[in-house]
Formats: sequence, structure tokens, C-alpha cells
Amino acid sequence: MRQRTPVFVNILIITVLLVIFYYLFVQSYAFLASPYFWGTVVISAILAYIHSAIGDLIENNKFKKLTAEEKSAYLTEKKVPYFQRLYAAAFKKQSDTEEKDILIDHGFDGIMELDNQLPKWWLGLFYFGTVFCIVYISAYAFTDFAHPISEYDKEYKEQTIAIDKYLAEQPPVTIESAVFSEDNIAAGEEIFKTNCVSCHSDGGKGGIGPNLTDNYWHNQPEKTLFKNVFHVVENGVAGTAMQAWGKNGVLPGGDIEKVAAYVYSINQLKKPITPKDGGAPPYGDEAHWEKQ
Repeated sequence: MRQRTPVFVNILIITVLLVIFYYLFVQSYAFLASPYFWGTVVISAILAYIHSAIGDLIENNKFKKLTAEEKSAYLTEKKVPYFQRLYAAAFKKQSDTEEKDILIDHGFDGIMELDNQLPKWWLGLFYFGTVFCIVYISAYAFTDFAHPISEYDKEYKEQTIAIDKYLAEQPPVTIESAVFSEDNIAAGEEIFKTNCVSCHSDGGKGGIGPNLTDNYWHNQPEKTLFKNVFHVVENGVAGTAMQAWGKNGVLPGGDIEKVAAYVYSINQLKKPITPKDGGAPPYGDEAHWEKQ
């Protein structure tokens, strides 16, 4: 008569399987805080105890039918700890007598074949892999689980929410806190193309508005070029078409910081576009900016 698996081992296996199956469909461990999950675990544990109790009744009934010698052998085996029996079942080597019982009546080149049972650990992994494969394929076919597009959309929304939250919690950029960063140049160029190119032309070479690539500036309220651009964009220039983009609420401080970075780059990091190259003639006084 075979020894049965202890009930606590069955409960542990059921709990692990429940965690795996819940995660397959929820795609996070948030379910560990759900009363529904733990309710499922408790119900499964109760069913496992009921199954164990029924097994005890069947085992007692079979035990009564054993001979005295079989009863003694069964009780002796039952005293061996479960995990020790499990290890022995997985790695135990047959004796010569046991090998004769499972010897198959054919061989090749002097090598005989034994009708060995597969190790229980191997069978367990095989059955688990089979069940897992069925559940995984079913989840992939009939749910959003493991679909790259669905996962991308979900992660994109989460990241967008996180960015919006971060920006909302950050203090607004002001002329005091604004700093030049080359990382802002590309974004500043896009904002410039949308709002400024109609007056200052492509690349800031000037047109209706002055040339932003040379070193002549009509308005110089600040000591550094970057801060000066930020000031002009934010406050505008009275009596001209240059509106107060910041004060009027058209551009937030972060966008003005980016535009200022772009204008700084075309003025300081590139060659000026002279009238010979299609740029507007100098307008204003020569500037002597302090270094950033």
C-alpha cells in the first residue's frame, strides 16, 4: 500500500499554483492583498483537509485487509520522514533482486534494458509543464495576457501618468531657476518652429523679427544670453510684434526654458547667418554677455 502525501505539502503546492495562476491573469502581485485570493486559499486548504480525511478512511480500511507482515512493513515505511522517502524515490538505486524483476527480455551488445519507472520529480515537472502550457496558451488566445501591443499600451499609459504627475508636482520654471541644457535644444527647436519661425524665419536668421544668430541685440535686460532670451520670451517687447509668451499664458516656463536653450545654441554653438548667407542685417547694439 502506497504512502500518501502529507496534507501540508498538498496545501503548499495548491497555494503556489494559485499564486502562479492569479499572476497569469492579473499580471501583478496586487492580488496578494485581495481577500478574494486568500479566500480561495482558505477554501482550497479546507478541501485539501477533507480530501485527506477521506484518504485516511480509505487507508484504514485497506490497512485492515493487510497481512501481519504487510502491516509491519507499511508501519515501518510510514515512520520514514516524507522528504526522505521522496528523495529515495527519486534517486534510489534498485538492488540486484529488484533489477531482475524489472529486466526486459531483450538487449543489444550485452546491454540489458530495465523497465524503470521515471523519477517522480521528472514526472512532476512534466505534468506541471503540460498544465502550465495549456493555461498559458489559453490565456494568450482568449485574454490580453502576454500580448505585446496590450502590454505596450498599458506601460505607455502608466508612464504618461507618471510623467504628468511628476510635472504637476514640480515647481514652475522661472527665470531664476531656468538653466541651459543641451538636452532641451531639440524640444526647443520644435517649439520655435511652431511659434517663432513666422517672424524669425528658419534657423533664427531673421525676417519680420531680428536675426537671432548674430551678436547684436536690441533688448538686453539680462547679463547672460540664456537668461536674456528667457526674459524676452516671457515678457515680450512693448511696441513690437513680440508678445509676452509667458505672461500671456501661451508658453509655460518649461517651454520657454527649452526655446531659450535652442536660441542660445544657434547663437553660441553655430556660425551666425549673415546677410551674405540670407540672414537679416544686425539690429541693436553689440552684446557682451557674461559666461554661463
